Amino acid sequence: MGTVKRKIGFSVGIYQTRKAMGEAAGKKAEELILAYLMLKKEVRIIAASAPSQNETLAYLAKSKLIDWSRITAFHMDEYIGIKDDAPQNFGFWLKQRLFSKVPIKQVHYLQSNADPAKECARYTALLKKAPIDVLLGGIGENGHLAFNDPPVADFNDPHTVKVVKMDSISRNQQVHDGCFASLSEVPKTAFTLTIPILQSAASVVYTVPKATKAAAVGRMFKGPIETKCPASILRSHPDCYIFLDAESGKELL
Repeated sequence: MGTVKRKIGFSVGIYQTRKAMGEAAGKKAEELILAYLMLKKEVRIIAASAPSQNETLAYLAKSKLIDWSRITAFHMDEYIGIKDDAPQNFGFWLKQRLFSKVPIKQVHYLQSNADPAKECARYTALLKKAPIDVLLGGIGENGHLAFNDPPVADFNDPHTVKVVKMDSISRNQQVHDGCFASLSEVPKTAFTLTIPILQSAASVVYTVPKATKAAAVGRMFKGPIETKCPASILRSHPDCYIFLDAESGKELL
């Protein structure tokens, strides 16, 4: 590990390689899940769907310590109108990389082709049944959390799940990440969990690799806490762990 910086309730690790970063994030997520399993009969988690999570999810998929039969999972966001088995479908993506590889109790997937208003209500009801214990996330090139891009982010959002129009930076990121071949293929609208429900998780682990995230990481730490950089709100979370690689964390070194 390169450097570790700490603030009250907030820790940041900068690692020399993406592999080291992802494995460290996976170990921290495992540690947190195990701690909550000692306290509760059932643990509830939220997971992000993005290439930034590859190494972290790979570590968790191989964990021999977690009792997955006591875990219920959700995901953060989903494109509207994408096929259920499309490689870019976030629920399908998570199922391939983690949920199909572990004997998990239950996964609640956002339904891409459901009536938007009814789906927001359905998922909201499921999320509100009990507190969220652990969240595994990333941040966007524009500093977004889930699909809470700067134009639609609201730190006091009255909604738990909502439909949003994705901004151009967020849509272009999907091309940069290799999820779509061109911008024209990227959906324009999506479901997203809002910032209050993301921030409600008792513990959060954010894994953020690549130079394309460096500017957003810099704003997250050095700028004001504001919706122009939604990820800046993480500085107010009571139990937040940020994992960066040398490229994404270069403005902090």
